[in-house]
Amino acid sequence: MDNHKAKIHYLFHDGFAVETENHLLIFDYYKDSPVGEDRNLINGVLGEEDLNCGKKVVVFSSHGHKDHFNPVILDWVNHNENIQYVLSSDITLPDYKKNYNILWANKELDLEDIHIKTYTSTDIGVCYFVKVDGITLFHAGDLNWWHWKGDTMENNLEMELAFKKEVSKIAEEDIDIAFFPTDPRLEEFFHIGGEYFIDKVKPKVFIPMHYWAKASITKKFKEAIQRDFCEIIEIQNRGQVIYYK
Repeated sequence: MDNHKAKIHYLFHDGFAVETENHLLIFDYYKDSPVGEDRNLINGVLGEEDLNCGKKVVVFSSHGHKDHFNPVILDWVNHNENIQYVLSSDITLPDYKKNYNILWANKELDLEDIHIKTYTSTDIGVCYFVKVDGITLFHAGDLNWWHWKGDTMENNLEMELAFKKEVSKIAEEDIDIAFFPTDPRLEEFFHIGGEYFIDKVKPKVFIPMHYWAKASITKKFKEAIQRDFCEIIEIQNRGQVIYYK
């Protein structure tokens, strides 16, 4: 792995591909049109060569919202018959196959040498905690402190309590890399979930997500939330590579 434990490719929105020593993990693949002519990770999509990289390929979807689950991922088995899928139980599938691993919240799964644990989202679906090749990852899906300006005080309080309750459970884990929403639609409250998560869970690396094409929000988050124990990543473009050493 050239002196790093993970090579992370930003695909789009909540989509990431994580290369570790023996695995290629793909999370919440959504946008399937490349930014260039070729279909590859550099251009923000998975191509046939990527799916046959010589590593074990595991594809995760946190829930069935169209910006988190693209049914095209199910066709990837045509390029690599050994792909494993880890899918939230709310996702509607055309059929069920032996390489589909369906998970509810608060479940655990071992796929050979990968350990997977799910947590409850504050929207629908699940969050994924993954131990693989000596590192730990957390993909939040739609878990966030969703504080909407137009919502009632009661609803916002209920959301706050549900979010903090789930984070208290996640904080029991030692997390190296966390992928977490910084949604610009929340306006001045875009940072509160991520900030709380960083302070309570203390991941070594925090990678913002869930901003569609408004990647500038990641710079805004990084400038607003500075912690010496956590590296916050600024995303600038699809295909961007982040190394974890």
